[in-house]
Amino acid sequence: AAATVNNARTYNYNLRKRLAKRKGTPMRPKMVLKAYVFAVFNEDLKPGPASERNFGLFKPDGSISYDIGFAGLKSSSAASSLLSLKDIQTRGWSGSYSLVLLTACASILLLFL
Repeated sequence: AAATVNNARTYNYNLRKRLAKRKGTPMRPKMVLKAYVFAVFNEDLKPGPASERNFGLFKPDGSISYDIGFAGLKSSSAASSLLSLKDIQTRGWSGSYSLVLLTACASILLLFL
């Protein structure tokens, strides 16, 4: 199957649900599954097909690419995003873009652990 937004949403949503159960596979039910996020942010400047640029959970501006069921977050199709780096910077809430990026990445990783 092609790497479409719909396929990515389905895969990541089901992966999040599976990890939340904290159970292993049928062959190893007592071993907790571990997974990593291939790309936290989409890579708009990456060369190649468009599907290669859209693996991230978030768009470069910090808005959500698609909803995978995290409570409290709105998808980018919503009127405004609760997690927008652009909004954070305009309101003066961030002294450093890298600090916001690091915090966002750490938060995502903690949700999967």
